[in-house]
Amino acid sequence: MSGHYPVEPCRTGPYLPPVMTTTPRSPPGTGSALSGAPLSAFAAMDKRSREIFREIVQSYLDTGEPVGSRTISRRGVALSPASIRNIMSDLSEMGLINSPHTSAGRIPTHAGLRMFVDSLLQLGEPGEADKHAIESRLAGSGRRMENVLSEASDILSGLVGGAGLVSTPASDAPIRHVEFVRISSEQALAVIVAESGEVENRVLALPPGLPASALIEAGNYLNARMKGRTLAEARATVLEEVGSRKALLDQTASRLVEDGLAQWSGEDPGRGRSLIVRGRAKLLDDPNAAEDLDRVRDLFAELERSENLLNVLDTAREAEGVRLFIGSENPLFSLSGSAMIVAPYMNAERKIVGALGVIGPTRLNYARVIPMVDYTAQVVGRILGEARGTGKRE
Repeated sequence: MSGHYPVEPCRTGPYLPPVMTTTPRSPPGTGSALSGAPLSAFAAMDKRSREIFREIVQSYLDTGEPVGSRTISRRGVALSPASIRNIMSDLSEMGLINSPHTSAGRIPTHAGLRMFVDSLLQLGEPGEADKHAIESRLAGSGRRMENVLSEASDILSGLVGGAGLVSTPASDAPIRHVEFVRISSEQALAVIVAESGEVENRVLALPPGLPASALIEAGNYLNARMKGRTLAEARATVLEEVGSRKALLDQTASRLVEDGLAQWSGEDPGRGRSLIVRGRAKLLDDPNAAEDLDRVRDLFAELERSENLLNVLDTAREAEGVRLFIGSENPLFSLSGSAMIVAPYMNAERKIVGALGVIGPTRLNYARVIPMVDYTAQVVGRILGEARGTGKRE
């Protein structure tokens, strides 16, 4: 199945500007009408201008090189190089293409890429080989949530030659039981059981000579304060009590409580979830990276700020569909000039519980990557939903 997928403008919250959202899960020909600058520019173009613009963008996405009038002519456009140059001049005045450095060729601007995606790009289903590769790799990772999500991040990283991102689901079910189980002289298993039946296990390092009584004491303390509450609800209260020495715990048991909460809560304690990033080094494979190391450094710096990226991934949780950011459409990437494609994934109850995506150069194969990100999100949701049915989330 193939066809044009409409897009519509939407807002991403107080910290992000309006961006465009594509919705590959919707049938072709559905969705709200286009509006805003991309549609205005597209409507102002005649058939020949659209054809030239399409060839410029497609050639740039294929090669990464500036495109000249002779290149466009060789791609089968039935116009003279002089006529093509005149049209390219008009497209430059519209802000859709520009000339890098002193090159005679042109490349699409971020606004031009946005218009291409919104108005000209044809999206379809991933190929059967791609589907099979995604499904087999994710299924082969087992049912443990962290393994599935880590594998998904690796898949996405390889897809674009950039960084793959996955946010883990929040732990939002009330807690039934908590305990610490020693598995060796140096390690213990921190076990949390939710009212939904889900079980999360985390391995903790133990200090030498820790008595068994400390494990029991820490478990009893947490059970008394967390049972019937969500992790996010209980965490702040427990840590405040431990920090202010109100808790009747010795020092070793207090440390166990703090370590256990840190493990269960992940990198984003307020939300009870974390961010998995794979493939940072692949961003250096971009041919333009060597020419603009400051841009790459800016991007690497943002990848280290998990809270900011989690906020970006949250934008995909507002509605079903794939969200695309190009360059300065997201302030996180305004300096690095990167593209980000994000899709939500759902649980068995069709509730959005997390998001995944990719970050790479703006010169992406959008027609292939957007459906692949969307399909990966669907498979991740299905596998996690099946795992949840077994009551296991290790």
